[in-house]
Amino acid sequence: MNITWWGHATVAVADRGTTILTDPVLRDRLAHLHRRRGPRPVLAAAPDAVVISHLHGDHCDLPSLRTLPPSTRLLVPRGGGAFLRSRLGAGRDIVEVAAGDCVDVGELRVRAVHANHDGRRNPKSRIRAVALGYVIEGTRSAWFGGDTGLFDEMRSLGPLDLALVPVWGWGWTLGAGHLDPAGAAEAMRLVNPAQAVPIHWGTLWPVGCRRVRPDRFHRPGDEFADLTAAAAPKTDVRVLAPGESLTVAA
Repeated sequence: MNITWWGHATVAVADRGTTILTDPVLRDRLAHLHRRRGPRPVLAAAPDAVVISHLHGDHCDLPSLRTLPPSTRLLVPRGGGAFLRSRLGAGRDIVEVAAGDCVDVGELRVRAVHANHDGRRNPKSRIRAVALGYVIEGTRSAWFGGDTGLFDEMRSLGPLDLALVPVWGWGWTLGAGHLDPAGAAEAMRLVNPAQAVPIHWGTLWPVGCRRVRPDRFHRPGDEFADLTAAAAPKTDVRVLAPGESLTVAA
C-alpha cells in the first residue's frame, strides 16, 4: 500500500492496482481559503473511487469532484447522495453508506466507520448527512479519519497498519468535533496503529491571514509527532509534506 498526502484531507491510497482518493480538494483556491503549501494535486490517472467523509466544503468540494470522470465511484455518507446527484448531474456512480457498511472497490474493501463531527453542509444548511471515517483494507489497512473528535469506538477500529489522522484545521482556532495535536495523540493511544500520518493541517489558510497565528499553520504535525511518542510509543509517526508519499510498512 502506497499513500500520497496532497494536503488538507486529500490522500491517494494505492494498493493492489486500485486507487482510492479521500476528500479531494484538487484546486488552489476554495472560497476564502487558498493553498499556501505544497503543489496542486496532480493525479497520474483518475482514481477508482473517492470517499467523502462529510459534506463540508473543504471535504466535499464540488468543483474538484466535477473534474473526475463519471466512472469514478463516490462513496458518500447516507443522506448525501441526492445532494451530490443534483450538483454533479446524472450518470455518476454514487453509493451511500453508513457506519458498518462495506463496499468492495477492485481488490480493496472500504469499511465506513463512525466519526464525531457536524454533518451539515454548513452551519445554517438543511442539507446534512452523518459524518464518517473509512477503513481501507488491502495488503495493509488504513484508517482515514476525515474530520473528527474523539469517540469511544476508536478502540475497535484496529488492528491497523496506518492512521491518516486529522490534527488541526484550516484556521487558528478549532470548534467542537475536531482533533488538535493532543487529541490526535490520544486517538493514537486508543487506536494503536503501527504508523500514523498527520493530515488536515498546514495547507489551506484564509486569504489575507498569512501572518495570523503562523504556529497553527506550521507546527501541528510536529507537535502531534512529539505527543504521540509519549502517548502511543509503538506508533511510528511520519510527518509528510504535501505531495510526499509513503509506503506503508507491515
